[in-house]
Amino acid sequence: MDALNRFGPLAGRVLIAAIFVLSGFSKITGFDGTVGYIASKGLPLPQLGALAAIVVELGGGLLVIAGWKTRWAAAAMLVFTLAAAVLFHNFWAAAPDAAQNQMIHFMKNISMAGGLLYVWVFGSGPLSIDGKSAQ
Repeated sequence: MDALNRFGPLAGRVLIAAIFVLSGFSKITGFDGTVGYIASKGLPLPQLGALAAIVVELGGGLLVIAGWKTRWAAAAMLVFTLAAAVLFHNFWAAAPDAAQNQMIHFMKNISMAGGLLYVWVFGSGPLSIDGKSAQ
């Protein structure tokens, strides 16, 4: 049980943050497509939105993995993830042939938000920069 308490939070941080890091990186390499997708949702300032998404996803994801300023990063990612669920996966307004797919994505975001809430509340654990500075 000691190994689980020691390594579990690190594994959890890597698992919850991996999707954000990969998504943030793909937004950099496909920046114009990301801007176009944001614009297609009718949101203002799509270039700024794409940059903010990169900072939150890639930057926040790397902070969570490293366990540095973990609670702040998780809180920002939590708000971002809930906003993305509502703005980009609004299954209640989707065409019938797309509604189930959008509901799955919406629920994925809700689940990730739950994991991020857990990290925000309980912190990074012992194998982290935050954990080392607390000793």
